[in-house]
Amino acid sequence: MLDSFERYPLMFGPTPIERLDRLSAHLGGGVTLYAKREDCNSGLAFGGNKIRKLEYIVPDALAAGADTLVTIGGVQSNHTRQVAAVAAKLGLRCRLVQESWVPFPDAVYDRVGNILMSRVLGAEIELIDEGFDIGIRESWQRALDAVEAEGGRPYAIPAGASVHRFGGLGYVGFAEEVRAQEAAMGFTFDYVVVCSVTGSTQAGMVVGFARDGRARNVIGIDASAAPAQTRDQILEIARSTATLVDLGREITGEDIVLLEDYAYPAYGVPSQETNAAIRLSARMEGMMTDPVYEGKSMQGLIDLVQRGYFPAGSNILYAHLGGVPAINAYSYLYRDG
Repeated sequence: MLDSFERYPLMFGPTPIERLDRLSAHLGGGVTLYAKREDCNSGLAFGGNKIRKLEYIVPDALAAGADTLVTIGGVQSNHTRQVAAVAAKLGLRCRLVQESWVPFPDAVYDRVGNILMSRVLGAEIELIDEGFDIGIRESWQRALDAVEAEGGRPYAIPAGASVHRFGGLGYVGFAEEVRAQEAAMGFTFDYVVVCSVTGSTQAGMVVGFARDGRARNVIGIDASAAPAQTRDQILEIARSTATLVDLGREITGEDIVLLEDYAYPAYGVPSQETNAAIRLSARMEGMMTDPVYEGKSMQGLIDLVQRGYFPAGSNILYAHLGGVPAINAYSYLYRDG
C-alpha cells in the first residue's frame, strides 16, 4: 500500500517480535503474548514509534527546503525527543515547544529523561505553561512564525506527528511488516494492543490491518484521559490515511476500538495499577515500560487478559512503542524499585 510514497530510512529494519512466555504463564497461560519492539527500532536517541512515522514525513520536509523542524509536546514528550534526534541526523535545526501537559511535581521533571536528551541533541526548547490538549496549539504556531521572522524555513510537525498528512503512513507499514513476520512464523495474531493519545499510531494500524479484515482487532488503550477527542482524531486520521493509500473501503467509527478504563488519574500521571504493570513486565520479561504511555497500555493488556477479554488460545501482539526515557522524570516513584 505504500509503494508510491517516498520513505527516508531511519530505522534499523523490521522490528523484532518477542514471545513473552513468563508473562503469559503468570497471567494464566490461556493466551500467548508477544511484543513487537518498536522501542528498539533505531539508534536515534533510543528510537520509538515516532521514528517510524517520521520516515514518511522527512522526504516532504527535505523537498520543501526546510532548515528547521518545529514541533510540540509535553515536557517529557517522546515525540519531541525523536524529532530532535532526526533533525540532528539530517543536519537541520530543531525548535521544540514543550507545554506543561502533566501535573506531576517531581523536582527534576524538566531536567531529565526526554527533555535532557533533546537539549543534548541541540534543540532549541521553549517551555510553555499550558495544560494538556491534543489539538493544534497557538504556542506551536507562534514558534513557526518566529522561525520565519528570523529568516528560517520551518517545517511544521504536529504533536505526535499525528495530524500531518503523512502521519498515519508509518503504521500502515507496521501492519505490512507484521504480515510478513506472520508468514515467516506460520500464524497470524488475533489481536494487536496499542496505546493511543494523539491517534496516528492506532489509525495507521487500523488502515493497515483493514486490508485483511482485522481493523477491529486493533485494541487501542487510551492514555489521554480525553477519550472522545482521541477517538475522533483516530477516526479522522484513519479515514484520511485510507484515502491516501487507496484502501478501497471506508473506515467507520465501528472500526475504532478504544478502551477508556486505564488513563486515570490524568494524562501522564501513573496510577498504582500502572506502576504495578510496569514492575510486572520488568520482573517477568526484563521489558521496561514508562508511566505515561506503555505502562498504561501494559496495565490494560494485563487487565484484559485477567478478565477473559481475549478468547482462550489467542495470540496477542503488544506494540511496545518506546518512551522509557520518561521514567527518569518519575524517579521518586520508583526509588525503591
